Amino acid sequence: MDRCRQQAKEKLEGICRLCRICNGRVCVGEIPGMGGFGSGSSFINNYEALQKVKLNLRTLHNVSAPTTEVEILGRRLALPVLGAAVAGTKINFQGRMDEDEFCQVQVQGALAAGTIALTGDGGYPEVFAASIKATKAAKGAAIPIIKPRLLPDIITRLRQAEEAGAMAVGIDVDAAGLINMRLLGQPVSPLSPANLAKICRSTKLPVIVKGIMTTDEAVLAQEAGAQAIVVSNHGGRALDHTPGTAEVLPEIAEAVRGRLTVLADGGVRTGTDVLKFLALGADAVLVGRPVVWAAFGGGAEGVQMLYQKLAEELKVAMILTGCACPQEAGRRLLAVDKSC
Repeated sequence: MDRCRQQAKEKLEGICRLCRICNGRVCVGEIPGMGGFGSGSSFINNYEALQKVKLNLRTLHNVSAPTTEVEILGRRLALPVLGAAVAGTKINFQGRMDEDEFCQVQVQGALAAGTIALTGDGGYPEVFAASIKATKAAKGAAIPIIKPRLLPDIITRLRQAEEAGAMAVGIDVDAAGLINMRLLGQPVSPLSPANLAKICRSTKLPVIVKGIMTTDEAVLAQEAGAQAIVVSNHGGRALDHTPGTAEVLPEIAEAVRGRLTVLADGGVRTGTDVLKFLALGADAVLVGRPVVWAAFGGGAEGVQMLYQKLAEELKVAMILTGCACPQEAGRRLLAVDKSC
């Protein structure tokens, strides 16, 4: 992974510094690019909220060979980590990788590691086209994510996802204010619960709503017919001064437990971070920026290596907390802060 990281640093020069600690402080406001929006506080809060979560070290138990397997939306995965929908190479990465290639290496790298990638949408037509192409090449083993466009445009892309055989489809509602989409003549806006219900009724595919940060909207998504949500603030790239996702996840997960699959993202860098999110109530997590580094540094093989590294780190963390499987992760794994 060190060689992969060095190659990524060279290829992303001037775009991402690949800081030793990726906490959003150095790349404040660098959008397009990899930074956080405005003051960068939302990106920073994601990282810091997760760092504040502490795990209980437990070694008097019989958990020596934990499994990392999970079932998400009917598909068995080797680990509870999926690839976030990172796209838009022309805008965010100065076209240093072709959109088709960037999407393909994410999807194929994930598959090789036994998991699934979400694929993106954007202001340029080739972005979602690459998403559909990669989904077809993977025989449907990918999840196309659609921007919160006008309803007819969402339905059009939904049909394309169906034709590609996608296992599920998502709407990243946290992209409702993206200015670059509007500048390219691709208007996005908040999605009404009524329109979300229409989308869910219009397809047999499981619908994922990405960008949930409050309990009331998690419940609204469930009532509209969604089968999964992603607790996310768009990687800190949408609204300034939001809390970190790890702060809001427990309450949201509790509000919809047993009724929705709960995914989460924001600041995941290691397998230990993955276990923290599972303990806070997520069924699985999404990883974004590290996938970019892996894709640029090593292509599909680099992405596969990233997931394998996360899986190994997760196994070690599970052994040292007495957690036999992801489904057993819960609040008992978390150390209580007694300082306040």
